[in-house]
Amino acid sequence: MENTTQEVKFTEDNLTLAKEIMARYPEGKQKSALLPILHIAQRQFNDWLSPEVMDYVASILSIEPIEVYEVATFYSMYNLKPVGHCMIEFCQTGPCMVRGVEELIDYTEKKLGIKVGETTKDGKFSLKAVECLGACGYAPMVQIGKYYYENLDEKKIDKIIEVFSDPNSDTFKKYDI
Repeated sequence: MENTTQEVKFTEDNLTLAKEIMARYPEGKQKSALLPILHIAQRQFNDWLSPEVMDYVASILSIEPIEVYEVATFYSMYNLKPVGHCMIEFCQTGPCMVRGVEELIDYTEKKLGIKVGETTKDGKFSLKAVECLGACGYAPMVQIGKYYYENLDEKKIDKIIEVFSDPNSDTFKKYDI
């Protein structure tokens, strides 16, 4: 599912929102709006940022495309290739490592038949390893959409896969796992 098949142009509502965000910053400092505008772009263009989308964002902000690429490649919250319906982001820092996240990543990879950084053939799941998600007391944990799933074990991973295999599941909704 490539976003380059769509016209690379914000919807009227998203363009209005981008302009409102840019207006928060002094003239000549519109680059300060880059992070939230990249979020808008990623939401609109199938949850990832193609070079064409990043070029479009640069044009809106009147900055060089390389300035957008530098930011988008630095932060793990931006996807630079198509992702599945459910992006499972494993925290891989100290507390999660001590509590067994590596084994859970291996388990999930085997269960889904993909490696971290890949998407299942059916487009349902993508796996990502990220830096600290700030829930160290509840390790190991993952983020799906804006929600955390904590104190994970293989049984909870199975439940996550079951819940998000349903085509009606919503990554913007919190499920009891």
